[in-house]
Amino acid sequence: MRHLPIFLELNGKAAVVVGGGAAAARRAEHLIKAGASVTTFAAALTDDFRELLDAPNFRHEARDPEPNDFQETALCFVAVEDERLAAEAWAAAKGAGAWVNVADRPQLCDFIMPSIVDRNPLVIAISTGGASPILGRMLKARLESLIPAAYGRLAELMGGFRDAVAKAIASPVMRRRFWEIVLEGPIAERALSGDYGAASAELDRAVERAAARNAEAPRGEVYLVGAGPGDPDLLTFRALRLMQKADVVLYDRLTDEGVMNLVRREAERIYVGKQPDDHELPQEEISAQLVKLAKQGKRVLRLKGGDPFMFGRGGEEIEALAAQGIPFQVCPGVTAAIGAAAYAGIPLTHRDHAHACVFVTGHGKDGKINLDWTALLQPRQTVAIYMGLRNLEALAQEFVARGASADLPAAIVDNATRANQRVVVGTLGTLAAKARAAELSGPAIIIVGTVVTLRDKLDWRPPARRSSAEGDLSAAASEKD
Repeated sequence: MRHLPIFLELNGKAAVVVGGGAAAARRAEHLIKAGASVTTFAAALTDDFRELLDAPNFRHEARDPEPNDFQETALCFVAVEDERLAAEAWAAAKGAGAWVNVADRPQLCDFIMPSIVDRNPLVIAISTGGASPILGRMLKARLESLIPAAYGRLAELMGGFRDAVAKAIASPVMRRRFWEIVLEGPIAERALSGDYGAASAELDRAVERAAARNAEAPRGEVYLVGAGPGDPDLLTFRALRLMQKADVVLYDRLTDEGVMNLVRREAERIYVGKQPDDHELPQEEISAQLVKLAKQGKRVLRLKGGDPFMFGRGGEEIEALAAQGIPFQVCPGVTAAIGAAAYAGIPLTHRDHAHACVFVTGHGKDGKINLDWTALLQPRQTVAIYMGLRNLEALAQEFVARGASADLPAAIVDNATRANQRVVVGTLGTLAAKARAAELSGPAIIIVGTVVTLRDKLDWRPPARRSSAEGDLSAAASEKD
């Protein structure tokens, strides 16, 4: 992040606004609402200040500020067109130790003002880091229409019960779960519909019930969630909901950073991918860890690239959970081959090319390749190979040795759906050499079949979304081998 988003406690603290126009009025209004003691310096005030003049914490000085006017000032906003006055006010405020924001002069700003959606006490701040204030205002407009004013009153109702809930429920984990149930259930619905009396009465009873069973240990469960091939936009709504509920998350190297950023911030994170000695954590240990954490009463998120049941060993993990009586949920994800094919412009099936598609893994248990070649080498069929980059040359040779043509089109999609996606296109006879030349890093999906020839026509991603390497590789691959 370029800026740290924070909410400042300004109640009773001194704040200065320099300027008498619309921009200055908006800044003074925010400060007044936050409880600051606001002094505005301007020879004259426009009508934008009309509704602020009677505020008890607002004062107008009809002159330019002097250096001693900034003593003990917490925040200072400067919103004037006069360059000399802006520079002098900035220097005086900084000299007094205040944080300063000078309108339209980012180089003179200690902080920036976000677009604000105000549903007091619920406040949402939106910032683009100064890159596009217009975009920030557009997002604010969307949120204004999506979040009714009733959400502010709901937050106020919840706030009135915080102390009672803390007294009734000693465990922080159980408190959080209590509030989740309240906010996702009929109590919140009644509050949002305006029936605050009924909502308050039912919340009172819920607190009493929670206090009566306060000795209960939290109940653990496991969420097996498919994180998709990489692009966070491909996550399901259910996946996002479960990611926000978890107490702890187990993830591996196939989980994109953008996806991890959507996990609840307070959740403990445990990496179960490659270890320093370059060996993956044994599956048995991962399953045992899921059981152990759930028995501690935690909500455990097992985040897996692609889909948990497509070469993700999800079945092995829930077998271990079921054997121990651990409750679990499975949330499917977009599997890597589907995402790779879509983002590479290669349909896995097409009535002119393939009426079937087979998904296989390029390495088996204990590192051995053991494929049903008779089933793979069928006419009008696409083969999508997972985890085959390391064995690409052996796989291609085996295809040809079993009867496939060396000229059969094939492609590799490396880091599918991500910003650094690259696509190498060739044939069974040339693909391994092209992959070596491209120095692909994986994860990668290999696609074998005549559907690969459709990429030139069907690659829908705009050039700006493709890496330069991908563009070069695609151009080279389109030439006659």
